[in-house]
Amino acid sequence: MQRGAVIDDLWMRPLKHGYTNHTVGDGSVVEKTYEGPDAGLRRAREHTLLTRLQGRLPVPPVHGLDNGILTLGFVTGTPGQDLIDAGRAAQVLEACGTLLRRIHETAPSVLGAGAPDAGQVLVHGDFGPNNMLLDPVTFQVTAVVDWEFAHLGDAVEDLAWCEWIVRMHHAEHRQALDRFFHAYGGPVPASPVRQAAMLARCAELELFCHRWESNGPGVRQWQERAATTAGWQEQPTCRPGTGAAVT
Repeated sequence: MQRGAVIDDLWMRPLKHGYTNHTVGDGSVVEKTYEGPDAGLRRAREHTLLTRLQGRLPVPPVHGLDNGILTLGFVTGTPGQDLIDAGRAAQVLEACGTLLRRIHETAPSVLGAGAPDAGQVLVHGDFGPNNMLLDPVTFQVTAVVDWEFAHLGDAVEDLAWCEWIVRMHHAEHRQALDRFFHAYGGPVPASPVRQAAMLARCAELELFCHRWESNGPGVRQWQERAATTAGWQEQPTCRPGTGAAVT
C-alpha cells in the first residue's frame, strides 16, 4: 500500500491556476483538498452541488468524497484565462455570458436550501473565465469548476465578478465585456451597482484571508485590490439586443 501511494503521488501534479485549495490531477481524475476557513463547509457544499448539477450544467463528474478529499473526473478543455491571453477574449466572454444565464435559470432548490427570497438565483460565487474550461476550437464550455462559494443571491454578484476578473487581470481586453453582457441576455445593472458588488466581494475575501492568517499578505493584497477597484471609472455596457450603451 505504501509503495502504491508513493507511485500515485508521483503521478499526481498540481493543476494550473489553483489558488485557494490544493488541487492535483493525473489526466484521469482530479483530487481537491480544501484549505482555509470553513474548509469542511465549502467541501460539502461543492460535493452536494456538483452531484445535483450533473446533466443540468457542464460540471466535472463526481467520483467520491473520502478522507476530506473530493475526487472528480478529469475534464478536457483550456482554461478561459489562457484563451483570453491568446487573443480570444470575445469568444470566451460570449461563452461566459451564455453559460451564466443558464446558471441563473437553474432552479435554486438545487442548493437544498429553503425557499429563495424574491429575485434570488443560484449564484456561482466566483464566476469568471478563471473557472471555465472551453474547447479551444469551438469555444463550447466543457466545465464550470470551483462551486464552493455557491449560494442563493443576486445575479449582479456573478455579473460583476466576471467583469472584475477581466478588468483586474485582463484589462487590455475589457472592451470585450460587451460580448459577455450581450450574451447573458438579461438585465445588466448599472455600473455603480456592479462596482458596489465588486467591492463587497473584495471585502469578503479580505475577511476570508484575515481569518486564515490575521493581517497576512492575503489581507493586504485584497485591500490593495479593493482600492484599485474603487478607483475604476464607469464602464459602459451594451444593452442586450440593442447595441446601445448602458452606464
